[in-house]
Amino acid sequence: MTKNFKEKLGEGGYGMVYKGKLRSGDAVAVKMLNKSKANGQEFINEVATIGRIRHVNVVRLVGFCVTASKHSLVYDYMPNGSLDKLIFSDCQNSSPLSWKQVCEIAKGVARGIEYLHQGCDMQILHFDIKPHNVLLDENFVPKVSDFGLAKLYPMQKSIATLTAVRGTLGYMAPELFYKRIGRVSHKADVYSYGMLLMEMAGRRRNVDAQAEHSSQIYFPSWIYDKFDQVEEMEIGDHAIEEEKMFTRKLILIALWCIQMTPEDRPSMREVLEMLEGDSSGLKLPPKPLFYPPDSPISMQRSSNSSSSDESTAPLCSCVALEIEQMDD
Repeated sequence: MTKNFKEKLGEGGYGMVYKGKLRSGDAVAVKMLNKSKANGQEFINEVATIGRIRHVNVVRLVGFCVTASKHSLVYDYMPNGSLDKLIFSDCQNSSPLSWKQVCEIAKGVARGIEYLHQGCDMQILHFDIKPHNVLLDENFVPKVSDFGLAKLYPMQKSIATLTAVRGTLGYMAPELFYKRIGRVSHKADVYSYGMLLMEMAGRRRNVDAQAEHSSQIYFPSWIYDKFDQVEEMEIGDHAIEEEKMFTRKLILIALWCIQMTPEDRPSMREVLEMLEGDSSGLKLPPKPLFYPPDSPISMQRSSNSSSSDESTAPLCSCVALEIEQMDD
């Protein structure tokens, strides 16, 4: 099917992805799982979860293959690749997305996540929403992908029970680290979506150590201060007024999604309503905290720390926590 794994599309912690072709002539993406993952929960999760899903904004599982030595998953091929390659590109070797495309992709991803939360007979929590896991078809229609960390729950059950931290640093909801701020639920995906939306609006990674000014290293904190001070945001030298309006709208919604406490975040259905509605009614939310106010980090912040120290402290704490949990 892959002509002896001739064309590699990408790779991750699970293994490699190759381009293939079915006997019908349809192109597919073949995801080969590492031996360490092949017999694990990830493979079972992916097949069990995505096998029951039929939605325009969720990648379609064509089939799977299990042999004594290999486990693989076969998906529809997405010719425009993953979202991160477009929003983080330098635009020199590839055409950037238009702002209207960015808005349509944002809505499509939100519809896909909302379907996972409310549209299936089981509630599916993804736990790894990020640009790398959003694939784009030939028409740039977004598809939520990679369900290796997903968990299924009865629709009437709103609280998830987890035995380990799940997700990718920079997109993980704080309740996955700080248990005392709230229970893990579908709002964890809302937080991750907000971080993704922030990167789509800013066309940059949320954490950028190479930023021109130290205050810009952590984008969500910097951009909130721009709103709060009613300053002109740096959206691009050639951005027209409509593009600036789109960007402000996406950032405002993202700021609501990344509130510290799960109860303060909207549901994905409410996010969709905000995306599809008039931006004039959107209000600036409270400034998002990136660690609990009574945590040791807040004590560090009260000392004479620079703005760059404040912006990177949450990330450093999350890394330390994850390493500590992995050691345990």
